[in-house]
Amino acid sequence: METLRPVRRTLLRDTAYEAIRDAIVRGDLPPGAPVRDADLAERLGLSRAPVRDALARLGAEGLVESKPQSYTRVTRLVPRDVREAAAVVRAMHELAARVAVPRLVGADITVMRTANHRFRDAVGRGDVAAALHADDLIHDVLVAACDNHAVTATIERYTPLIRRLEWRRFGTAGTAHGSAELHDRLIDACEAGDAEAAARITAEIWRALEELADEPDGSVEPDGSAEPDETSAPDRSGA
Repeated sequence: METLRPVRRTLLRDTAYEAIRDAIVRGDLPPGAPVRDADLAERLGLSRAPVRDALARLGAEGLVESKPQSYTRVTRLVPRDVREAAAVVRAMHELAARVAVPRLVGADITVMRTANHRFRDAVGRGDVAAALHADDLIHDVLVAACDNHAVTATIERYTPLIRRLEWRRFGTAGTAHGSAELHDRLIDACEAGDAEAAARITAEIWRALEELADEPDGSVEPDGSAEPDETSAPDRSGA
């Protein structure tokens, strides 16, 4: 039957990773919050093994930190970490723009303009999730057209560190990386086939995130790391 086609199988560890990562980025698991594999496994309806794999990956990416037989927690927001991640992501997006622009077709420009309409509407409604999703769609066109696996992997690796701060500040400070107007300029440059202009505008959009890390916010730790409160319960879950 035409409707009966193979269903894509998603590894449980990837499902766990995406769910926990998104909870951290959105602040459902706030900076400094303890995380235990048994608790997360129960909440996700999974066994502990894929959750442990997910926490290990999140630890490598700087979203979770652990001390053996002591704690596993969500990392705190440190300005230096955000600045460094934003600088790397900016460089990758600049490269993607330079390579991608000559390869774009009319359908790509249409996708970008449609996404920017959604971005503008979401910003007006204060819908953080929709705005950031639309923003991703715009830049993803260039990343996909660039077709560089190292660029894609690097962006995926470091963007969550930045996105945490964006998510926390979007509603109160009106902050989302870039603006509809900057996106319009970027899309116009892409449509005109001006790769250098597209790269410059892309850099302008992402450089704002490096500056965002330096704005005062009670949720952001000073540069450096801090040990958890001594009154915090130790993590004995084996995560």
